[in-house]
Amino acid sequence: MMIQNIDIATNLSAVLDDLYTNENIAMHAEFKLSLNDYLSDLLYTPVHSLADVIVFNNAHPVEERLQDFGQPDLTAAQKTNGIGPVEKAAIQRLNELSADGLEKLIRTHQLDAIVTPNFYASSFFAIGGLPAITVPAGYDDQGVPFGICFGGLKGYEPRLIEMAYAFEQATKVRMVPSFKP
Repeated sequence: MMIQNIDIATNLSAVLDDLYTNENIAMHAEFKLSLNDYLSDLLYTPVHSLADVIVFNNAHPVEERLQDFGQPDLTAAQKTNGIGPVEKAAIQRLNELSADGLEKLIRTHQLDAIVTPNFYASSFFAIGGLPAITVPAGYDDQGVPFGICFGGLKGYEPRLIEMAYAFEQATKVRMVPSFKP
């Protein structure tokens, strides 16, 4: 059975500001900790920490396209000091938002998956550590690709991969990208 037009934004709009605020708090702290841990184990690299990445980017602004992208998330993450009371509260709030939001929506409607265009529901899946997979779905008038996202509850990964694979096989929409310098 398929239920169409469950508007995630309408169902969860009351929590959007809360979600994004807490997501940024948790993301910056977790990113810094995870990246520092990963980089510290690398043997052959000019960078061994997030601070090193920021310095490297500043030393190579053209190559790293700082004018186009900057590095506000990197600098915000660098200002964090691990998982303290503020970050723990943000993570707890995100868990509550996930349990009372998307997870409840899926369970209430007994859904195998929620299917959305592109990555529009990615934050809703991410805050609860829920699996989601996005595959090519088509191309707009300018030839820019767009995707379709299949997401569900923890443990649904095999089913989501089956759905995404079946969609890819049925549509055969994916084209090899053509790079034009």
